[in-house]
Amino acid sequence: MSLVETEWVGKNLDRIKIIDCSWHMPQTKRSGLEEYKNRHIPNSIFFDLDDNSKKKTNLPHMLVNINNWEKILSKMGIKENDEIIIYDNSDVISSCRCWFNFIYFGHDPSLVHVLNGGLKKWIKENRKTTNEITNIQISNYKSFEKKELVKNKELINQNINKQEFKVIDARSKERFEGKVQEPREGLRSGNIKNSFCLPFDHCLNKNKTFKNKDELKIIFETCLKSIDKKDVVFSCGSGVTACVLALAYSLINDKYQPCIYDGSWAEYGLT
Repeated sequence: MSLVETEWVGKNLDRIKIIDCSWHMPQTKRSGLEEYKNRHIPNSIFFDLDDNSKKKTNLPHMLVNINNWEKILSKMGIKENDEIIIYDNSDVISSCRCWFNFIYFGHDPSLVHVLNGGLKKWIKENRKTTNEITNIQISNYKSFEKKELVKNKELINQNINKQEFKVIDARSKERFEGKVQEPREGLRSGNIKNSFCLPFDHCLNKNKTFKNKDELKIIFETCLKSIDKKDVVFSCGSGVTACVLALAYSLINDKYQPCIYDGSWAEYGLT
């Protein structure tokens, strides 16, 4: 199961690897790293979403190459058979992007989970937190790419006419319909032709936990005639909230392998 609950994590702290992947939209002026230094779940390691993305590009959060990924995880002390729990303290549920990265680079999906409700729920339940930085033993992580889990702009354009897969956009309806200006400079407003809009927060409760399976089925049926489709690609503004939808869809379709348009609107909307 892609999601795990706080109670399970609390009972298994000593046998799992815990990752804090808190990332905040620039306009919030919050630092995930600084917040991690002040307070985090014991034994957790910080994953910097900006720093651990492709550097030589003007696009945000693009996947690094496989060599860099192996270096990143080795420095974090992650091993191929580790069970990974990822959480965040973010309104955009950035932990889902880290979850996708692990799956794309070949970590066993059954060993990669997102903490439902994140740090907020953990703290609300008065569970233990710390400001102690976890001691890391460097590993020698080896991975492989599942390239079929990412679409590029060329494939997105070809699909406009071919319609081989459904493109679902996680941005707000106002952004999707071009009624508001994009928060990122240099982008036009609008959407990918023939794509559908499903704002990622429709899949979440007020406390940022995921809605139950019955509710998620109803939500996804607004975009899909059936929820057993495998040919679904998620997009958003910068590749973060697309992964929220990918995880949510995987909860109701256990045959679905998460697939995203990595460039998302940050690439497609360039003027």
